[in-house]
Amino acid sequence: MTTTLRPTGPLHRSADGSKARTFDVCVNSRPVGSIALATHDVFGPEVCRVVELRVDEPDRGRGRGTVAALAAEEVARGWGCRRIEAAVPAESTGALRLATALGYVERNRNMAKRLAAEPAPLPEGVRGRSMTEDEYAAWLAQAKLSYARTWIERGVPEAEARAKSEADHGKNLAQGLATPGVFLSVLTVEDERVGSLWLKVNDDAGFVFDVRVDERCRGRGHGRSLMLLAEAQTRAEGRDSLGLNVFAGKIPALRLYESLGYEPRTYHLYKPLL
Repeated sequence: MTTTLRPTGPLHRSADGSKARTFDVCVNSRPVGSIALATHDVFGPEVCRVVELRVDEPDRGRGRGTVAALAAEEVARGWGCRRIEAAVPAESTGALRLATALGYVERNRNMAKRLAAEPAPLPEGVRGRSMTEDEYAAWLAQAKLSYARTWIERGVPEAEARAKSEADHGKNLAQGLATPGVFLSVLTVEDERVGSLWLKVNDDAGFVFDVRVDERCRGRGHGRSLMLLAEAQTRAEGRDSLGLNVFAGKIPALRLYESLGYEPRTYHLYKPLL
């Protein structure tokens, strides 16, 4: 039997060069699933995203998804893309195994935790306070640089990484310290600064955008204290769930989050197209 992709409609093109198209996954012309592809809304038309890949239940376990994913790579190459990306829910273990077998590499994962009714207290002498305007200016410059560097280290070209850093910080800190729902805090031990926290609380949950321990203070448990501060702030706003993102290779951070009870929700994967 032959598995192929059959377009369900015309290729959608935008003035900025972006593309999108949906295909039926067919076996001998019989539809058994679908796959949707689109170029990336941040990284641009040279990066393709697998928006969705679905194989109908009766046809699963027969290699249909593998062939569809490989065919999608050929479509992406035809679009001029040099990288393909996918987001895989943590519960989709089969999809994660498939992506890994096809050479996709984890770049980052989203994790989350249901918070206890009473958050754990900070250690004695440890406090959190609001960031000042002067501290914010210095912190923002460093945060943008560090965030861009993190993407560069994971295969994103420097220009794309810097553009993403500017876009993400601009979107999520549109009004600086006054951005609604944003908490920018400094952690102190006996009034000495040891780290910073960037938390945003939405309608249904909190999300940690950045946890940063000052270099001279690392290895003393302050990362845990910053996360406890984030949990307390989220609970104080009436939310009982807190999420975060951790990049692949950040083993100490991942171990910290796991020890606090955070679990994977989505894996973000990528593969260079040679």
